[in-house]
Amino acid sequence: MNDFWILLTAALVACSCSLLGCFLVLRKMAMIGDAISHSVLPGIVLAFLFSGSRDSLWMMLGASLIGLVTVFLIQWFHQNGVQSDASIGVVFTALFAAGVVLVSLYTRQVDLDLDCVLYGEIIHVPWETVEWNGIDIGPKAVWGLGIVLTLSALIIGLFYKQFKICAFDPAMAAAVGIPVALFHYLLMGLVSMTTVASFESVGAILVVGMLVVPAATAYLLTEKLSRMILYSMGVGVLSAVLGYLAAVLLDASIAGCMIVAAGVLFILALLFSPTHGVVWRKFRRKQAAVVG
Repeated sequence: MNDFWILLTAALVACSCSLLGCFLVLRKMAMIGDAISHSVLPGIVLAFLFSGSRDSLWMMLGASLIGLVTVFLIQWFHQNGVQSDASIGVVFTALFAAGVVLVSLYTRQVDLDLDCVLYGEIIHVPWETVEWNGIDIGPKAVWGLGIVLTLSALIIGLFYKQFKICAFDPAMAAAVGIPVALFHYLLMGLVSMTTVASFESVGAILVVGMLVVPAATAYLLTEKLSRMILYSMGVGVLSAVLGYLAAVLLDASIAGCMIVAAGVLFILALLFSPTHGVVWRKFRRKQAAVVG
């Protein structure tokens, strides 16, 4: 039964992250999840100082708030002439450093850092359960991630056309009256919520990897956004299953093996994709040369 809960949790993370990751890849903001994972440290420290407790709810609220601040600062810097990748690098390093300073100043006697507060381990998921009227209804992570996935899917589904146009051509979106800034912050808010909600349960490696690798793999397999989203989710779930089997066989890190599996699938897509594959491109060039 533990295997089932671990795989279900990984699948929920894969679907949640892959859904949003497609839009991040298209907007060339694939590393925003990594930025959020580093920049939320001051939020955790401030939540602890405010509440005097390491309770998970306070930590999640503090981390989510700073995650949104991170997104706002990245966008503000970018709008004022700083390149997108440079904006991400500046914001997450500065906020992470501020968090380190706060830890060293105010929490020296407390075991408070990213590893103990936010970076979870997926193997522990089956043991942290939720009770309803005295009945165990399953792991807390499954319910939390299920709610996050449902919310993200609902919002993306309701405003799919707007998100699509904003991802491919923000200038045209603005020209036809779509509030580009609103949908940008809505997407980034979903990314922040998904990232922070996933960290506590499964750890940073799995979350950051699932935000980027399955979406990048799907990008190589199709040029249609709806298919890209479905392919991305499929690649994410397949990576989770293959990675878990590899982790069991090798007695290795589960999250690490899942992302390695995702990396292998990405390489296969890069080599053999019908449209972007390196092997197929060389094969078509040889055929063209022969025909010519």
